[in-house]
Amino acid sequence: MGALPKRKISKQRKNQRRSHDKLDSPTLGQCPECKAKTRAHHVCMSCGMYKGVQVVKV
Repeated sequence: MGALPKRKISKQRKNQRRSHDKLDSPTLGQCPECKAKTRAHHVCMSCGMYKGVQVVKV
């Protein structure tokens, strides 16, 4: 036989273990060029600027 649990895991212990499994929404900043919402350290998807330099043609 395979390994079996010695005791039933209580709802409280199960939920405490799963408390760290939640997903966080990404923090959004504002593009200084076009004022659109962008993620930190990412190219702005509406104007293509990153740190004041045109990186992507939009």
